[in-house]
Amino acid sequence: MNERRRGPVLIELEDSPDTDARQGPAEEPREPGPSPADAPAIDDPEGPLPRPRTMEMVTRLIGRPPSRLTRIFINSGVALFAFLLSIAALDFLNGLLNSYPLLGWIGIALFAVFTLAALGMAWREYRAWARFARIDAIQRRAGSALAEGSLDQARQATRDLLAIYHKRPEMEWAAKRLAEHQAEAVDAQSLLTMAETELMAQLDQEARREIEAAARTVAAATALIPLALADVAAALAANLRMIRRMAEIYGGRAGAVGGWRLARTVMTHLVATGAVAAGDDLIHTVAGGGVLAKLSRRFGEGVVNGALTARVGIAAMEVCRPLPFIAQPRPKVGNLVTRGLRGLFD
Repeated sequence: MNERRRGPVLIELEDSPDTDARQGPAEEPREPGPSPADAPAIDDPEGPLPRPRTMEMVTRLIGRPPSRLTRIFINSGVALFAFLLSIAALDFLNGLLNSYPLLGWIGIALFAVFTLAALGMAWREYRAWARFARIDAIQRRAGSALAEGSLDQARQATRDLLAIYHKRPEMEWAAKRLAEHQAEAVDAQSLLTMAETELMAQLDQEARREIEAAARTVAAATALIPLALADVAAALAANLRMIRRMAEIYGGRAGAVGGWRLARTVMTHLVATGAVAAGDDLIHTVAGGGVLAKLSRRFGEGVVNGALTARVGIAAMEVCRPLPFIAQPRPKVGNLVTRGLRGLFD
């Protein structure tokens, strides 16, 4: 018997001319077609994106600091006006006392009431700005505690937070819970994370709602108001109100003059972090504004102005918030604008 071969067997087949004839004529080489990589992106708008002219003007009005000559002019003008007004009032009251003593004393009483009211407003502005400076000090102390890992600084920042929020009725239960469990923290990050979870979560939700309302107001004003400067005034009022509300939510309570200074601080912070904040969270919003601009230019500008208003609100949160974002999610422009403009452009 023949031995069975083991292993692979290679059979070579020679191409015959009959086989080539059966295969038919050879196919001609095709020209290379367009590559899918050369196709334009679907989300990219064809035309130019709408410019947020309203918010650009609002940013220039708030963020541009006056020059030294302008400050000297304004301060000297206000001082001269107050001096001349006081001299005129004293001369008038002196003549009124000589002519009609009773009316003179009534005028002196009214002038004294006005002076006391002016001093009271000045004292309120000072206390409001001092309270905001206290929150800023807590923010710096918390940041230093996280950077250095200092538990003592974290405890001091927590005590300052409890001193601010324990008198607020809506924060009483959270402040009491934090005071009971703060001794369980073993390091600075865990203690500040506990303080942020107990105290900042509820305030962050209120701040988000204010930002959404301001973005909706600015977008509607840009889209519906036909006058050139009326939408700028509406956007300026909405942004100033939003920034003041940020301070009130987190305990700053900025007054009239302090609110304007706080707005300038927020704009300075926005300029300092603008390159970082203009990331992926704004791309879809701007693209949506470009798509909507095909239907209406004013609606497209409204979406972009609303997105910039939301970015200003996030900057106000970072300035007014006593603690940095540790465990709580940082708000994004796209999410805020989506919720704020929901139902407005349907």
